[in-house]
Amino acid sequence: MRIARVAVGDDPRYAVVQGEGNDPEQWQFAMLAGDPLYGGVEPTGQVLPADGVRLLAPVIPRSKVVGVGRNYAEHAAELGNEVPERPLVFLKPNTSVIGPDDPIVLPSYSDDVHFEGELAVVVSRLCKDVPVARALDVVLGYTVANDVTARDQGATGPWALKKGFDSSCPLGPVIATDVDPGDLRIRTWVDGELRQDGSTAQMLVGVSELIAYVSSIFTLLPGDVILTGTPAGVGRIDAGQRVEVEIEGIGRLGNPVLRR
Repeated sequence: MRIARVAVGDDPRYAVVQGEGNDPEQWQFAMLAGDPLYGGVEPTGQVLPADGVRLLAPVIPRSKVVGVGRNYAEHAAELGNEVPERPLVFLKPNTSVIGPDDPIVLPSYSDDVHFEGELAVVVSRLCKDVPVARALDVVLGYTVANDVTARDQGATGPWALKKGFDSSCPLGPVIATDVDPGDLRIRTWVDGELRQDGSTAQMLVGVSELIAYVSSIFTLLPGDVILTGTPAGVGRIDAGQRVEVEIEGIGRLGNPVLRR
């Protein structure tokens, strides 16, 4: 099942996607009665065509986005970094989240902003100290993320400037509830040129272990998001370009880049 958050007029609502493939123009949207994080999946019987809705970020975290750095060995190497002994964890505020086709606005203080295509985990319930064996029980599903990073802010910080600026966390286009996160192909294009081509199988620390580790640090709330790291191939984006990240079984997330 793929769950979308959409705007119908001015109102955000949730829907189950009907249709195959990654082209939202070919989808239909079976509308839901409420937020599936709190009320489950309750169809209203109303089905809207693609031209009747606008896709939004599929979730706006109530409290936080938890990022994980250097979770792919080749990505750590391409930046000249060592692989950490434990997951390298950082936070992005929920104000960093944008949805499909929303602009990534380059921050005024950076001249070297990079894309980072990633698998994102959407947490389904309040939880703390989750055992590895039960970690997937607290997952609603998975979505596509772009952990946009102001690379010229230094290797060790300040991380709030590197990772937390407005529009630095595109998410979408849907939450897929029934994919296996163990071996999903991740690809990123900039203006149609393939820049990243990796797999979640290359993660140093897998999804279940990441959930267990992150929940040992933070209490996780429904709708919180965990970014799981990026494969090799990251690079600079500039105003006027378009970045697209695709993860098999989930969909393709595209965003234009601009500077104000």
